[in-house]
Amino acid sequence: MIGVLFFAAFIPIAGSLCDRFGVRRIMLIVTAAIALFSFAIAPLFAGGTTGVVTMLILGFALMGMTYGPLETALSLPFPTAVRYTGSSLTFNIAGIFGASLAPYIATWLASTYGFQAVGYYLAIAYAITFVSFLFIPAAGEK
Repeated sequence: MIGVLFFAAFIPIAGSLCDRFGVRRIMLIVTAAIALFSFAIAPLFAGGTTGVVTMLILGFALMGMTYGPLETALSLPFPTAVRYTGSSLTFNIAGIFGASLAPYIATWLASTYGFQAVGYYLAIAYAITFVSFLFIPAAGEK
């Protein structure tokens, strides 16, 4: 529950930062931060209760930083006439094929190769995300 509070608190913070610096710039910074965070997951998880709570606070705060501006970022590549349809399809298809498979992949990686492999998986996923954000138009950046 503590982690979820940080998730909720960081959504408006991300929105404010995006208004000030631009959606793509903030999403690139947060994506890079999540990729770096992925290497700390296993050591934090092994750090007992304090480590796990710290991992959850950092992870959920970073997740909140992406969740707030995500829909805006997803709508930017689409022309106005199909913006809602394009962003809706993008979000839902990504959820079906990306997010729905992630727990199964993470469980398999952790049981087969150890918990640090989950961090590597996350780092690879966010490296791909980072490169993808480079192709999104930088509308509204200052």
